[in-house]
Amino acid sequence: MFIVRGRAGGTELTGTVYERGERPPTFRGAPDEDAAYVWICDEFYEVDSGGSVQIIDGREVNLAFESPMPRGFDTREQALEAAREHVRTQFARIGVDRHAVEIEIEQEP
Repeated sequence: MFIVRGRAGGTELTGTVYERGERPPTFRGAPDEDAAYVWICDEFYEVDSGGSVQIIDGREVNLAFESPMPRGFDTREQALEAAREHVRTQFARIGVDRHAVEIEIEQEP
């Protein structure tokens, strides 16, 4: 299992890459059990009101969350690259420069 964490604007987003043999959460829309690697992470976007309030770069941002979209991959490299891109995209959706996102990948024992 790999924990993929992105930090920017004073907050962070964390997702998980599960490897073959590990049991990712199961729910509607989860990828085929035959996928060697499964990436799962929240998706969100900015809304004018409601949602959850976060402070990003000193400003209040209202976030609405979508259901996580688990994705299956054949290789570790594909899964980790997709995870990096996903995290950067989520920050970009709320106005943070995707190049300002620091990505950390940690392998869990």
